[in-house]
Amino acid sequence: MEPIQIDIAKTLREKAPHTHVPAFVIRYLERIAHAKELNAFMATHTTSRDFPLTREYIAEGLHCTGELIGTEHIPHDGRPLIFASNHPLGGLDGIILATLLGEQRNDHLRVIVNDLLMNIKPIAGIFVPVNKVGSQSREYARLQSELWQSDYDILTFPAGACSRKHKFFDPSLSSVHDLEWKHTFIRHAVQYQRDIVPIYFDAKNSHFFYNLAYWRKLLGIKLNIEMLYLADEMYKMQGSHFRAYVGDPIPYSTIDKSHSPYEWAQIIKETVYGIPTHYTSR
Repeated sequence: MEPIQIDIAKTLREKAPHTHVPAFVIRYLERIAHAKELNAFMATHTTSRDFPLTREYIAEGLHCTGELIGTEHIPHDGRPLIFASNHPLGGLDGIILATLLGEQRNDHLRVIVNDLLMNIKPIAGIFVPVNKVGSQSREYARLQSELWQSDYDILTFPAGACSRKHKFFDPSLSSVHDLEWKHTFIRHAVQYQRDIVPIYFDAKNSHFFYNLAYWRKLLGIKLNIEMLYLADEMYKMQGSHFRAYVGDPIPYSTIDKSHSPYEWAQIIKETVYGIPTHYTSR
């Protein structure tokens, strides 16, 4: 099987065929995307796909390890679940958490992601896309509907984007947390009778990433420039050990009309951020 290679120049030509991008810009994008490292890894891992490949990439490509704490809170009654997590890193956390949960659920898990990640073909089998617009939106809606009606467990990041620093002048990263959570997973939990398992992933990107996001927003630039650096942030964390904490499951039957779906989403978000205290207070 031919290895899949990342070609920044080709991608730019396809996305913007009438735009000339200077060679030095392409070289810079290749560097921050770590195209060389990713291509080298893919060249030596041509037969693995999906969960086996994510395990190999975490261990061999990044030399990282992960730990899922509190697995006793995960129900094993045969009913499909929703795992709802914060999204501190915007990429690596999803790969690691999906892999850890896959080990718990015999890889019978799917992850809801931005449709752009479907371009990563070797691991696209574990993803189900959202946010697609245009002619393919109906097809993506069909895939979503089939997912929720399936018996797959579902991992979702309701913020829809990675966390941000909310106090710029805070010298620490203690003010880093998700944007407001979207409430779609609340409606689906009730409609498809899926209990929600909250998870807190303990990690943060660099000060550079959050400061760039702050100044980009302050200057009124709508393009999320900081997202270009997510691969670079990932490689900065080579050799790291990550912990994710599982909270008590939230039965779908407790989600009543005392709060709106939006309010329930924020309540569960706060529940997620409170999970670590339950472990440190023991």
